[in-house]
Formats: sequence, structure tokens, C-alpha cells
Amino acid sequence: MRLLQITASNVWRGHEQQIVYYYDEFNPKIEHQVLLCPTNTRLAEIAEEKNYNFYSLPYHSKAKKLWVSTINKIVKEHEIDIILIHNSKAHTLCIMHSLLYRSKIPMVFFRTLIKKVDTNPLRKWKYNYKHLKKLVCVSQAVIDVLKPAIKDHSRLSIVGSATDISEFPKKEATGLLHREFQLPEDTVLIGNISAFVPFKDHYTFVNAAKIIKSKKPNVKFVLVGKGELENEIKAYVKELGLENDFIFTGFRKDIPEIFPEFDVFMFTSKLEPTGGVLLEAYNCHVPIVATNYGGIPEVVEDGKTGILCEKENANAFAESTLKILKNKNLREQLVLQGEKHLLAHFTKEIIAEKMLKELQEVLKQTSS
Repeated sequence: MRLLQITASNVWRGHEQQIVYYYDEFNPKIEHQVLLCPTNTRLAEIAEEKNYNFYSLPYHSKAKKLWVSTINKIVKEHEIDIILIHNSKAHTLCIMHSLLYRSKIPMVFFRTLIKKVDTNPLRKWKYNYKHLKKLVCVSQAVIDVLKPAIKDHSRLSIVGSATDISEFPKKEATGLLHREFQLPEDTVLIGNISAFVPFKDHYTFVNAAKIIKSKKPNVKFVLVGKGELENEIKAYVKELGLENDFIFTGFRKDIPEIFPEFDVFMFTSKLEPTGGVLLEAYNCHVPIVATNYGGIPEVVEDGKTGILCEKENANAFAESTLKILKNKNLREQLVLQGEKHLLAHFTKEIIAEKMLKELQEVLKQTSS
């Protein structure tokens, strides 16, 4: 197999991390691979640090011709026989290449967004394009949204999210955040790690925090991340009189160090394709309270590896979080079963092998 992986995404989130997992795990198992991604991104930095075989280009509306010609250059010079696409912009660019250069190279699209694609005829056509042989989705929730637009449902399959367990060796709190923010030793920490964007629903987190605080005074709420709604959420926290109870850390590079400091990970996202950060919580022995919606129920088994709540239901989140804080045995059970679930289904080795089999199957079908 001679593989091109391509993304035009300029952010660094779970999907981009998974590209790194794929590249690392594929490398010793396939003949050759190349990565194409935007310049000045964390993914490009990692590719350079790890000495990947990669190309990077600026991405903006006027750069499409450059991207398409570069795809063609890579395909020819590296004798690429299959393309793994990682976002919708790259999907469009690859179809443009296929049409312009009359390429018959099979494509596989790894889809991680819960978003309808049958909203206009052109978009629907792109997802049924003849050389797009497979739509690999990160969860059943993503498949369910795609299905109405896809003529041949046999082209749909699932490869879940993944984490690298070796990157999270710390399993117990050491008081790191207590020391950094000068908190009393008995302060309980409820955490969330996510971008401040609408679907992460920090409003429900804040509303739940107000209820929890009224019943457990020695608690602080830690929000890790940055994004468009950060100032709006800070203002809402102040409006509710909780400004002394919240810690906004901004973006952190030391997630493996700070994650185990949380007593509970409260994840209120209301439209999550899978929730890769939940796998990190499993790995760090932090009990989970999360939304029973989207792809989350495919990662969290309610009552066994975490507690699931109705989306936007602050009372349910507060009650479930307090239940874990009050019940040591429940906490220990959730942590134990969560780690077992992770090791059985969601390590980068397991997930990369599943994706590799999908690619191999497409190559086998197109060569026969």
C-alpha cells in the first residue's frame, strides 16, 4: 500500500491527533505513506519533529489550485494507490483532483462530524462520488446523520476514536493544580477540557456548577481550553456569582499531568461525535459524567464506565457528579471498568489496525 493522508484543517483537536496515531502505526506495516496538511499548524510541527514524509501548504480560498496540483504531484512522484481524507475541505480538493486529472485512485473519507450532508445536490453528489469508495465514520451517530445522503450504505463503516496510553502515565493526583492556584488541600476539582465552542455547551457545565457549589462548598471548577465563547462563558460565570469558584486555565500543553488532578470529569458537550477526551479520562483514572447523546454512549457505558445524563440537564449533571463524590466505591468501580473498556477497544494500536483493514479492503475491491 502506498498511502496519501490529507487534511486541510488548521486546528489541533482529536481528529488531528488521530492522524498522528495512524501515521505512526501504519509506518512499519505499509510500503509507503505521505501526509499533506496546512502550514503553521500543530500537525505540521509534529510531522517535522517526527521526520514524517510530508508536504505543507497555506490554506485559503485562493490556494485551491496549488493544493490540487500538489496532490497530483504527490500521487505521481510517490506512486500513491489510495488516499485517506480527513476533513471536508480536503474531500473537495481530492474530488477536484480526481476530475481535473482523471484520476481513478480510490479514496476513503474518515468522517468525524455529526452534520447533515444532503442539504444541497452538489454536497450530496460529493459524498456519492464514484471514486470515494468508503466513508469510515467515528461512531454510529455520524453514520445515522450521513445515511439519508448516501445511496449505497455498504460504503459506511465505523472506526472509533483512539488514545495513546503511553502519553498518560500519571494515574493519581499529586496536588499540582492545588499548588499552582494556591488551593486548600481539601479542595475538590471538577474539570472539563474542551474548546469554547457552542456544541461543547459550557452553559450547562456552569449551571450544574452552581447547584454543586450550593451542596459542596469546598469545590472548584476547572475549565481547560480556549475558543470563541470563552469571554462569554466567563461573563456568565460572573453573572451567577461564581467567579471565585472557577479557574480558566486557557490552552495547556500538560494535559497528561493535570488530568489526574480532577476528582470528576464533567463533559456537557451536546453534539459530540465520539469524545476522544473521555478516553483520556479513562486512562488517567478520572470518573466521567457525560451527555447521553451523539457518539458518547458508544464510548461510555452508563453506570459501568461512567454516568450519562440528558443533554442540557444541569440538575442531572450536578446530581451525578455529587453521587460520585459521595460514593468512593462507585468512583473506584467507574475508574476500573473505564480503564478496562479503553484497553479493550480504544488504544491507538487497536484503532489504527481497524483503519488499516478498511484501507486494505478498498484496495482489494478496486484491484479485483
